[in-house]
Amino acid sequence: MRGKKKIYKSAESRRRLRLKRGDKVIVVSGADKGKSGEVLKVDDKTGRVLVQGVNVRTKHMRKTQENPQGGVNKKEFPVDASNLMLHSEKAKKGVRVRYEVRDGKKVRVGTCGTVFQ
Repeated sequence: MRGKKKIYKSAESRRRLRLKRGDKVIVVSGADKGKSGEVLKVDDKTGRVLVQGVNVRTKHMRKTQENPQGGVNKKEFPVDASNLMLHSEKAKKGVRVRYEVRDGKKVRVGTCGTVFQ
């Protein structure tokens, strides 16, 4: 069942995502449950995240002048941020994240104590 995309227009109503580009994440629910990958793009307006190797779909390309070969292309599509958890090397699993102020800087800290930059 597919619905309309929920777009958060104002800065106050945008979803606060605790994921950043370059983070290692694990998929905790959905068709790709258990897969892990690196975050390529974060869209806080829609609350979706593009993860390398997750939610890969195939698209059949017709032969054209620009693409004379044609064929089947695979492409990653965004996943909802609620289906992802930050991966901790220390715990070797996905962890929830909170913010703390350490040495005057706001850092992300996992439930296992891992500090993420």
